[in-house]
Amino acid sequence: MKKFLVSLVCFSVVALCAALSAAQDKPMEVKFGHVAPPFHGQSKGIDAFANYVKEKTNGAIEIKTFPFGQLGSEQSMAEQVQGGTLEIASITTAILQNYAPQVALTDLPFVFPDRKTAYAVLDDPEVQQKIFSFLPEKGFIGIGWTENEFRDITNMVREVRKPEDLKGMKIRVMVSPIYLDTFREVGASPVDLAFTQIYSALQSKTIDAQENPLLTSILIKATEITKFVTKTGHILTECIIIVNPAYWKKLTPEQQNIFREAAKVCIKVNREENEALMKKLPQSGLSVEEYCKQNNVKVIELTPQEREAFKNAMKKVWEKYRTKIGPDLFDFFVAKVDSHAKK
Repeated sequence: MKKFLVSLVCFSVVALCAALSAAQDKPMEVKFGHVAPPFHGQSKGIDAFANYVKEKTNGAIEIKTFPFGQLGSEQSMAEQVQGGTLEIASITTAILQNYAPQVALTDLPFVFPDRKTAYAVLDDPEVQQKIFSFLPEKGFIGIGWTENEFRDITNMVREVRKPEDLKGMKIRVMVSPIYLDTFREVGASPVDLAFTQIYSALQSKTIDAQENPLLTSILIKATEITKFVTKTGHILTECIIIVNPAYWKKLTPEQQNIFREAAKVCIKVNREENEALMKKLPQSGLSVEEYCKQNNVKVIELTPQEREAFKNAMKKVWEKYRTKIGPDLFDFFVAKVDSHAKK
């Protein structure tokens, strides 16, 4: 009997150790939600983020990515991260400025003179630290960027070369304070409409125009109807990778550092893949320029003077957000843009 009890105790101890070992070996599974389609650079970058974390943690953390709004709209996912039901998401600053107005800095219309300057500013550690510092009190930890692209205007009415050309146009814009203010300032009528409804609204002439990156406009077939495209590049659609604070605290300092490194890998892949997409569209294999030529889409490239006219038209918008964001932070950001533009 005594031998049986000893054997039973030994068996129980071995079983318990095996169970604990198995529990330790099981990867920590987390979800990462976003709205980009799987073939887009943003989606590819987020997949690269997940792969980097898995590799560097030796499989201890496994991130499952959910593209194309599978977990809900950006607004919904932001709320899920806040509430702790979603660990990670990539959310546009257009949405996040409803929580922290300071992140609207990157959405200032015509703030970036070119892509090189934009990337230098966004990758500047001091800029990231200041912008992301306003997120924790709102229930988010910001660790890096993903992006869609520079936004352009497509319309079915006329060529747009100057701000006055937009007067009276019903244009679908992202539901964000600064986007609405930007188009109201030039006399357009911004329309609140879901992204999925853009094509049907153009088809029925509920709207005259829409603003999206030209790449996106082609992919959603908006350019089948809106044959005038103006390469305004008025706003660079940036998203912040946000993490739930409670989940973030569960990570070791080493793991947190891996996440921040993964965010750098993510944006690098994101940008490279977006550039590749511009040169070779899905299905057709055409470049964006070739597609526009073959489909009779008139692309208007603004001259430096025409672009400056649009920027000057935004003075009141800039003044409004300088007050809303705070003069010190606003001036710091604009100075950073000017500094990087001169390099």
